[in-house]
Amino acid sequence: MGEFVIYPAIDLRGGQCVRLYQGDYAQETVYGDPVEAALRWQAQGAQWLHVVDLDGAKEGKPVNVDVIARIVQNVSIPVQTGGGLRREEDLEALFSRGVQRVILGTAAIENPEMVKRVLKRYGGRQVAIGLDAKDGYVATWGWLNNSEVRTEELARELAAHGAETFIFTDISRDGTLRGPNVAAIRALAETGVGEVIASGGVSRLDDLRALRQLKDVGVGGVIVGKALYSGAFTLSEALRVVRGPDEDNGDLRERGDER
Repeated sequence: MGEFVIYPAIDLRGGQCVRLYQGDYAQETVYGDPVEAALRWQAQGAQWLHVVDLDGAKEGKPVNVDVIARIVQNVSIPVQTGGGLRREEDLEALFSRGVQRVILGTAAIENPEMVKRVLKRYGGRQVAIGLDAKDGYVATWGWLNNSEVRTEELARELAAHGAETFIFTDISRDGTLRGPNVAAIRALAETGVGEVIASGGVSRLDDLRALRQLKDVGVGGVIVGKALYSGAFTLSEALRVVRGPDEDNGDLRERGDER
């Protein structure tokens, strides 16, 4: 596995960059123009961007495709995106606009045959599986519905059909700054299904250190949203931490610990 990657998150709603609390559409903070956010994260050293179409996730079809296209056109780093992707033509539209990786969540539960087809067509690096978990079970439709499928069972099934990249989000931690669910992330990675990208709850640099320690068991990166937007730490500080002990000697003070 290559370098541990930090994915700054850009969540789209109504064409704006926003953050939700635990996926609750009624608890929203607006951060402005998503293209400006993308350029800011790129300038600070981001290697990838993680873009979510929240409107699309809720409506079951892509809504902010034009905004996503503008982001891709304005940055030189790769973009992964998800939210409302239920049809193969939705994926084709995003790939044609330069998106490097698409994320399928609800479709993996409701239309597994389509997911298996696109995994075969595009491969497990271009098509990631979003495992949005609530109490160990996969949630769908922008986290509004719960399924009866366990996250690890779904991961194993799709890995058998070519999935290589899994984005694990603990909904109860997302947007809360309460820390990631390290135990659940480790458990998924240790199944050996492929690369796991962690998401949800990162609040301190120590959270990043803890996740980076799971690199050898298959955790290849982490999506960070609210902690960056709220100023808990900077992207440059985060990148220094995850690049390893040679560059992070422990002298870097935790902003969160000093408040």
